[in-house]
Amino acid sequence: MTSVIRALSALGKFWKDFLIGDAPELFAGTLVFVGAALVLHRHGYVAVIVLPLIVIMFLGGSVLRGRAKS
Repeated sequence: MTSVIRALSALGKFWKDFLIGDAPELFAGTLVFVGAALVLHRHGYVAVIVLPLIVIMFLGGSVLRGRAKS
């Protein structure tokens, strides 16, 4: 049983590192973008405006955060 728990723990750590990695704000932005896309999938013109703005906002925030670190 311990080897199963260790294997599941290692798998969880892998996915956390793979998905979140060094930029957790981009992971959060991706979740927000996908959620907004699901909500706006029937509103074509609104989605064309809102979804790129979400991407620009999160990428801009990530760039500013990266510049502040260096």
